[in-house]
Amino acid sequence: MSPRPPRKRPSAAPRSGPAPRSGAPSRPGGSSKSGGSKAGAAPKSGAPKAGAAPKSDRPKSDRPKSDRPSSGRASSGPRAGVPSGPGSGPSKGSKAPRRTPAGRGANTSGARRAVPKGLGGMQVEGRQAVRELLLAGRRRVTEILIADDVDRADVLDDIAELANDLKVTVRPMSRKRIDAASHTEASQGVIAHAAELPEADLDDLCRSTDGVPFLLALDGVTDPGNLGALIRTAECAGVTGVVLPRHRAVHVTPTVTKAAAGAVEHVPMALVGGLPAAISRMSDLGIWVVGLDAGGDRSIHDLDIAPDAPVCLVLGAEGAGLSRLVRERCDTMASIPMRGQLGSLNVSVAGAIACFEIVRRRG
Repeated sequence: MSPRPPRKRPSAAPRSGPAPRSGAPSRPGGSSKSGGSKAGAAPKSGAPKAGAAPKSDRPKSDRPKSDRPSSGRASSGPRAGVPSGPGSGPSKGSKAPRRTPAGRGANTSGARRAVPKGLGGMQVEGRQAVRELLLAGRRRVTEILIADDVDRADVLDDIAELANDLKVTVRPMSRKRIDAASHTEASQGVIAHAAELPEADLDDLCRSTDGVPFLLALDGVTDPGNLGALIRTAECAGVTGVVLPRHRAVHVTPTVTKAAAGAVEHVPMALVGGLPAAISRMSDLGIWVVGLDAGGDRSIHDLDIAPDAPVCLVLGAEGAGLSRLVRERCDTMASIPMRGQLGSLNVSVAGAIACFEIVRRRG
C-alpha cells in the first residue's frame, strides 16, 4: 500500500507589512500536534509553534541597529567607570561622577588638607596647664572656655589677665557644656584650644645649645597619665628633650596635658620612626645612652657620669620593659634596687628616681 500524500492546506492571507525574510517558512494555517509530525510531513526543524507568529510576520524596527535600545547585555564589555546592568548606574550617554571612598583620606571639606607635623595637644584642660600655655607663648591660642560657676581663684585671675594681654577670646559656658567638651575626668572648669605642639628634630636635641644635653627616651609607653607625669618630672629635673616613638606609643592628649600640668609647653619633644635606630643615631652624635630595666647589671646609684657628659635615659613600658633591640643598642643597663615583695615600680615613679639620680651624679 502506497503512502498517503500530505494534504495541502490553504495558506492564510498575508498580513500587511514588510515582506518576509528570504528562507523563512510561511505561516501555516492550522495547528500541528506537539511531539512529532505525521508520516511524510515536513521536518520539525524550522516549523513555528502553534499560535505563534513567524519571524517573517513580525514587524522590524525602521531604526538602525545602533539606535535600538539595549537589552541590558553589553556585547563588548562595560565601559570603565560605568556600572553594567539595568538600574545599576546612570543612563546611557551620561558620565558617572567621580567618587572618593570615604574613610580613606577623603577630604569632604573641599580644601586641601595639610599633613600635620605636630605632636597633638590642641585641647588643653586644667587651670595650671592653661596658665602655662599662655605663659609659654610657644603656640597660638584660639579660645578659652571657663565654666560660669567656678569658684574664683588666683590662677583664674591670671588666666583672664594673660588672655586679655594676648587678645584671646574667653567664653563663659555652663558647667554641663564644659563637661561635655572635656576629654579628661576633671577639667577644673577650664578648657583651652590651641595650635599643635611643634615637633623637635632629634639631631637638634642632641646638639642642644642650652647646656649639656639630657634626654629622656620612652619605649612603648601607652598610658597618657604616665606620659604626662614623666614629662612633668623631666621638666623639673632639667631634661632638655623627650624622644617618643611615632608608632605604638601615646602622644600628647588632653589627659597628658592635664597630668603634665603645663610641662608640655617647656620641654621639646621629637617623634622618631623607630627607637632602636634613634638610639644608634644618638650614640653616633656622642650621647651616652643608659637603659633602665629590672635586669640591669648595675645600680642606678653606681653610675659614674661626668658633669659635662651628654646623657639619654631610656625607660620602657610597665610589664614589657625595654624591647630587645633597644636593650642591645644602649651603652649600659641600670636598675633600681628593690627591697620589698613587689618587683617593679610604676614607670613614672621609676623615671623620677632615675632622672634625679642622674642629676645628682652629674653634680
